[in-house]
Amino acid sequence: MLAAVVPARNEEKRLIKAIDTLLNTPVDLIIPVLNGCTDNSPSYISRLKSPRVMPLYFIEPLGIDVPRAAGAKIAYDEGAAAILFLDGDMEGDISKNICELLESVNSHRLDMSLTDCYPATGKDGLSTLASHLLEERRRLNREIGLEKKVGAASPSHGPHAVSRRFLNTVPLRELAIPPVSLALAAKNNLTIDIGTTIGHKYLGSPEKDEHHSRLIAETIIGDCIEAFCAFNNKKRGRIRGGIEYTGYHLERRFDILDGFTAAPCLY
Repeated sequence: MLAAVVPARNEEKRLIKAIDTLLNTPVDLIIPVLNGCTDNSPSYISRLKSPRVMPLYFIEPLGIDVPRAAGAKIAYDEGAAAILFLDGDMEGDISKNICELLESVNSHRLDMSLTDCYPATGKDGLSTLASHLLEERRRLNREIGLEKKVGAASPSHGPHAVSRRFLNTVPLRELAIPPVSLALAAKNNLTIDIGTTIGHKYLGSPEKDEHHSRLIAETIIGDCIEAFCAFNNKKRGRIRGGIEYTGYHLERRFDILDGFTAAPCLY
């Protein structure tokens, strides 16, 4: 069985397109993880008649990336052999890319299949912040032995897919910090590679304001630092050069996630 996890918080209009895209792929089970929604997203999902859609609702916001881990638990319990992660705000025409990611995992070729969102080697057109973030992602991939295969690709950016073996190897909680899950997969010699290529602008994600972009970058940089620690069995931290990269990390509700994953039959 192929499953897709779709984190969403107040993404009503874009969520409609994301779900429609998935319904036009071979995905058997679609799990929208609606968390902290105050818009009409729950109403839209409730009107869907497809038996392929199994929504998961949380009253409170779970924070960045935590919904992935919650949805992955449901997909795993349902017996999924491959699980795709697609943010609910991606309304690009990427069904072909989704199929490529799923096929690369379902065929047992890859345990983690990533999207290359920056296929061009140059940095033309990228902001200083984006260039710095790409360098940090590339640095982590170099440190864990993946740079030659995946460049600066990261599960923090773009749709990606993982195998059941991945979920049997990497603790579910670590999916809430995507670079850590990548590092632990590499540490355990799982097979990781690029499964599809699509430029960032074609994902259909909304443009972010400067403040939000900075916090996202700080979150991912901190995640990469923490991933390096996890890979090398060091005490986990998010400090480099005397700077602590927090971003949105403190908003991740691991307490809710831990309670959810520990409780049986919540759906």
